[in-house]
Amino acid sequence: MKTRIKELRARYDLTQEDLAKMVGVRRETIIYLEKGKYNPSLKLAHDVAKSLKTTIDELFIFEEDKSE
Repeated sequence: MKTRIKELRARYDLTQEDLAKMVGVRRETIIYLEKGKYNPSLKLAHDVAKSLKTTIDELFIFEEDKSE
């Protein structure tokens, strides 16, 4: 899964630490989200999207599984 977290964070001049504090997680969680190495819970996805003034659909890019 790809995300636009880094791009939107930059738009609002937020550090990873700033965003982590806003949504109540550790900075490492934001790093993993940005790299697409962590699938967030619906609540976390909602909180991140709300903090970045966007929607979950705009924030997370779900890639189709091509193996099917």
